[in-house]
Amino acid sequence: MKVIEPTSDDPRRLPRWRELRAVLPARPRLVPSRERRLAAAADLADIRRLARRRAPRVVFDYVDGAAESELSLARSVEAFARVEFRPRVLRDVAEAPTETEILGRRVAMPVVLAPTGFTRMMHREGERAVARAAARAGVPYTLSTMGTTTARDVAAAAPGGWNWFQLYVVRDRGRSRETLDQARDAGMDVLVVTVDVPVAGARLRDVRHGMTMPPSLHWRGVLQAALRPAWWFDFLTSEPLTFATVEGAPDDLAGITDLMFDPTVTLRDLEWIRSAWPGSLLVKGVQRVDDAKDLAAAGVDGLVVSNHGGRQLDRAATPLELLPGIVAAVGDRTEVFLDGGVRSGADVAAAVALGARACFVGRAYLYGLMAGGEAGVDRVLRLLRAELVRTLRLLGAGGVAALDSDLVRLR
Repeated sequence: MKVIEPTSDDPRRLPRWRELRAVLPARPRLVPSRERRLAAAADLADIRRLARRRAPRVVFDYVDGAAESELSLARSVEAFARVEFRPRVLRDVAEAPTETEILGRRVAMPVVLAPTGFTRMMHREGERAVARAAARAGVPYTLSTMGTTTARDVAAAAPGGWNWFQLYVVRDRGRSRETLDQARDAGMDVLVVTVDVPVAGARLRDVRHGMTMPPSLHWRGVLQAALRPAWWFDFLTSEPLTFATVEGAPDDLAGITDLMFDPTVTLRDLEWIRSAWPGSLLVKGVQRVDDAKDLAAAGVDGLVVSNHGGRQLDRAATPLELLPGIVAAVGDRTEVFLDGGVRSGADVAAAVALGARACFVGRAYLYGLMAGGEAGVDRVLRLLRAELVRTLRLLGAGGVAALDSDLVRLR
C-alpha cells in the first residue's frame, strides 16, 4: 500500500525576532501604579475590589454594608438583575446623547452623586474630590449634613459644579436653620431632605467592628493598619475627622444618632423647611405610593424613591419595583428620582426607561474614592457614562430622551 505524504502550501518557518517581539507581553512593572489599576478596571465590580484592597475592613464595611441581614440591599441590586431590555433594531444610533434636564437645568447624564456621611474617612480628599469629579462630569453632587467638609469649602473646591445640600432635620430647629443658611450662602440651590431616618438602623457590620468616628485602632485594627499602610498614612497625616456641619458631635455612633435624627418630624415640618429654603426642594426616602401623593400635593419639586441603600429598615420596599407605580401616581406634578442598587450605566438606562428623571449613586463613587481618591471617582463616572452610551445604542435609543417603558420590563 502506497503512503501519501502530506503536503502544505504554507511550510513552517522560524519567526523573526521583530515578529516575536510584537506578540510578547510588555515588560511588567514591579509596582503597578494607582492610575494603571484604575485604568484596568472594566466595571464597578473591579473598582469595588480595588477599594476593598486599599481600605481597612472597618472603613470598607461601613460603605459596603447595610442594616441587619442586608436583605434590602441585596434585593435592590437583584432587582436590576431582573431587568429585561427589549431593543429596537434598524435605528440610527450613530449618536446617543446622554444629556437630560433636572429641575430645569441641563446635566451631562441622568446621575446625581448622592449624599454620604463621613466621606473623608474613605479618603483624605473626601467631599472636595467628589465635588470636583462631579463638576468635570457635568452632574450634581449632594453634600450631606453628616459630611466632613463645610458647604463653603465644597463650593470653593468646585465653583463650576452644581452643588446640592442634604438635610437631616435635627431636634434643634435653630441648628437646622443655621445649616440651611450656610448651604444657601455657599450657592447651593437644591435641598434634599432625607425623611427615612427617625432612628438609625442596626448596621451590624459596624457594631461588630466597634466602629467609632473617627476610626480608632483596636488590636484587630493594628493588624489592618499594617496591611493597609497607604490608607492609614493618609488618615494619620490629614486633618482630624470632624462633622463640618454638626459642631460638637460625639464620637460614638449612638450618640451621633441621638443628636442628629428627630423622630417627631412630620409633613408639617416640610412646610417650615419650604419657608426657610428659597431653592428647589427634594424629599428622599419615599417608599409608598400614598406618601408620594401626599408629597406631590404638598408641592415638593422632587421625590427620591429610596430605602436609604438598605441601611435603615431591613426588608424595606425595593426602589426599582416601586418606581413605575410612584411615577404613575404623581404624574408630572413632581420629578421622580431613583436611589438604590445602581451599579452600572445600564442600570441608569433601565431606571430612566421606567420613569426616573435620574439616579442617585452613592456606594459606587465611594468605592472609587477608596480605590483611588479623586481619580477613582473620575473613573467611576467615566465607566457609568460609557456603559450608558453603549446601552442606549444597543437598545436602538438615540439618546436618553428616547428611553421609555416599551424598552424594558422586570422579569
